[in-house]
Amino acid sequence: MRSLTILGSTGSVGTQALDVVRRNPDRFKVVGLAALTNHELLVGQIREFLPPYVAIADPEAAQELREMLGQNVRAVEIIDGPDAAERLSRDVEADMVLNALVGSAGLPSTLAALQSGKTLALANKESLVIGGELVMDLIKAEPERLVPVDSEHAALAQLLRGERKEDVKRVILTGSGGPFRGWTRNDLARASVKEALAHPVWQMGPKITIDSATLMNKGMEVIEAHYLFGIDYSQIHVILHPEGIVHALVEFRDGTMLSQLASADMRLPIQLALAWPERLPTGIAPVPLADKRLTFEPVDREAFPAVDLAYRVGQLGLTFPAVMSAANEVAVMAFLEGKIPLTRVVEIVQGVVDEHEAPASVVSVVNLERADSWARQRAAEIIEAR
Repeated sequence: MRSLTILGSTGSVGTQALDVVRRNPDRFKVVGLAALTNHELLVGQIREFLPPYVAIADPEAAQELREMLGQNVRAVEIIDGPDAAERLSRDVEADMVLNALVGSAGLPSTLAALQSGKTLALANKESLVIGGELVMDLIKAEPERLVPVDSEHAALAQLLRGERKEDVKRVILTGSGGPFRGWTRNDLARASVKEALAHPVWQMGPKITIDSATLMNKGMEVIEAHYLFGIDYSQIHVILHPEGIVHALVEFRDGTMLSQLASADMRLPIQLALAWPERLPTGIAPVPLADKRLTFEPVDREAFPAVDLAYRVGQLGLTFPAVMSAANEVAVMAFLEGKIPLTRVVEIVQGVVDEHEAPASVVSVVNLERADSWARQRAAEIIEAR
């Protein structure tokens, strides 16, 4: 029996993680849930899984949650305030914390979980993109305490297990290409929000779905892979694979290439992370090998400049990744609100990165917060000016 705290329990990864718990009641016990919105769903999760602790950032929303729970509130301690998820990660006893929060807000909880000695199942990619040096420093003596949840990095973890690092020539991250694979830059300028949210393979929240549409998500995954596996950026490649079955490949120096295949169902990498290193039986359909054709194609880097931007930012290091991530969050929200076309998202991020004249070393969260705050303000100014 493994005790779990799940951050972002009402989001896509969080709800699927709870489905894994539901299917394996003898293996997992939920001791904490954290969510930002969707109170009705959160109430249902509390009543089903009976966690002794729940975290919610907005005090007013927390009071509303208490009223919705009614008599059940006596059995649940509700933690509220802006740092509620961070406190839940740090203070509540649990074997593992699953961080499925969205955006840079997930970094404090990642650090809190690792600082308190817990194992972290990481679905919040911004934690590594922004604070990779801080995160990896906390686990340098115990790397097994950080388990990736992203399907691509879960695939790489399986492919690299037991292999010698010096034998690896390159790793290859795959991406479906999102809803706009094959579109030109001119086409993308006319893309609607509805079209951008219609991902052909994965069901995700709006922010990560837009990141998938611009391929910023894939660029961030390159930075993640660099930190998770200690691989140089020159050895990390990206390729499009529209079927979403091959999640990653590794090429070794002798010419051998290994790939990991699985159905496009996030419950698989979630389940593998929660039970790591054990594999649990699942009801998810296996890959229909005889019925599927697997195709691969290069990224159109002119239409999707986010990938090259992420490589550049990752190699620059310092607070450049924090600036990229923060500006991207602001620009994505502006697109979702209809203020800018899709092509402007990466243009704005690029502009803010280019203006970052005082990058600092990632030696503390304070430096990251300053860079984050500046980037958000600058991105907002650029959006309003246009």
